[in-house]
Amino acid sequence: MVKREGEVHKVYLKKVGVLSLAKLQGLIGVIFGLITGIIFFIAFSIVGGTINSAAQQLGGNTMGGTPFIAGGLSMLIILPIAYGIMFFIVGIIGAWIYNLVAKWVGGLEIHLRESP
Repeated sequence: MVKREGEVHKVYLKKVGVLSLAKLQGLIGVIFGLITGIIFFIAFSIVGGTINSAAQQLGGNTMGGTPFIAGGLSMLIILPIAYGIMFFIVGIIGAWIYNLVAKWVGGLEIHLRESP
């Protein structure tokens, strides 16, 4: 068979490296957790600031919103770690299931083309 430039080749992904996919998924989870943590931090800071501001105007204790702000800060730490661990575990399970199913159906069909 003569190979032509730009020709499309069909290959099958028959097996996925379990640890390789788990590490990739874990890193994706950390990124999602960081994005979610930032959103929670902003939301909790707004709520905490609003509570502190309202308390200050009413002459009360201005520490009422502090737990919200602390909660937002903790989300910046907890969520990336938790999401990373969860996505890592899902990556292990997903790769294992893919490898099992790929034996039966022949794998994922991938079309590759050489760049001109």
